[in-house]
Amino acid sequence: MTDTPTACLALADGTVFYGRGFGAVGQTTAELCFNTAMTGYQEIMTDPSYAGQVITFTFPHVGNTGATDEDDETLDPVAAGMIVKWDPTEPSNWRSTDTLDGWLRKRGRIGMGGVDTRRLTRAIRQQGAPHVALAHDPDGNFDVEALVAAARAFAGLTGRDLAKDVTCAQSYRWDEMRWAWPQGYARQTEPRHKVVAVDYGAKRNILRCLASAGCDVTVLPATATAEEILALDPDGVFLSNGPGDPAATGAYAVPAIKGVLDRQDIPVFGICLGHQILALALGAQTVKMNHGHHGANHPVKDTRSGKVEITSMNHGFTVDAQSLPDGVEQTHVSLFDGSNCGIRLADRPVFSVQYHPEASPGPMDSYYLFEEFAAAMDDRKAG
Repeated sequence: MTDTPTACLALADGTVFYGRGFGAVGQTTAELCFNTAMTGYQEIMTDPSYAGQVITFTFPHVGNTGATDEDDETLDPVAAGMIVKWDPTEPSNWRSTDTLDGWLRKRGRIGMGGVDTRRLTRAIRQQGAPHVALAHDPDGNFDVEALVAAARAFAGLTGRDLAKDVTCAQSYRWDEMRWAWPQGYARQTEPRHKVVAVDYGAKRNILRCLASAGCDVTVLPATATAEEILALDPDGVFLSNGPGDPAATGAYAVPAIKGVLDRQDIPVFGICLGHQILALALGAQTVKMNHGHHGANHPVKDTRSGKVEITSMNHGFTVDAQSLPDGVEQTHVSLFDGSNCGIRLADRPVFSVQYHPEASPGPMDSYYLFEEFAAAMDDRKAG
């Protein structure tokens, strides 16, 4: 085994990390974040919310359960690359169908091991999600000055609408439900509610949770207008997660949501980017965070019940709670930093959360949100 580095990570401030490359060979530029989850690296890499980002995994054992197509949250990885402490080992998992190295290589995503991820995480916290260039070359030939220049030239995520890059090209139906032992994924055959899901970068497991809650789901592209949404005569409207700056996506998404809200009687439920865009449509503002929230151990307090949920999060922007207008209640708050994690209208079932209830880190702490959405549609039908 050679000691020659085969991967290089250059930060825009000139800091350089060397390590061992795996996955695809090549170079990419992105924003750098860190994720504290102990499991779910495949789901994280395929979460469309990570578009434009390289992920540092703070947990050292990444890759030891391999990869399986069943765990993909979308067709291909969306994150630009991954940084880990220890090189991925051979998988030990009965569900595995490929190694992490092979899975990344086939999908054109770069991995880098042998990095002091504690030091790198400190740099992210201090600098605030730095811009980086990541390169993998089996021969170890790196033009460091060019990599630093590429990192400095990266446009960043502020002001960028990335939802248009990860949304579906056309509408489709979804009926697959949550995975369960021993049958795996079952199909929803007796739906009670017709739901339109607006896809800003939807994770598959969100759609599965909607189906498991009794929904017949039709997914529309992020650019769907209010007229296109309402033409399907939905019992409820769901606003999905997604990447980028909510204010940029809101240029076309906010008018559509306002058109749905004007109907007064349709329940609306949003997650992550969908939460932020709903807040914008209601008159609030969003701001860029220093390094964001990325992990599966984030405590969130329900301000109505006092209950604390252990949640999964992935966002670099947040709703400014001080900007919430009259009639919009803050329902959830982060116990890490006090940032907003949920809102709802005081007079009707329009609500959203910043975290990911479908990721099940609790594991079932937050599934009640899908049940509340279904109950709101039941109430609407009951008059």
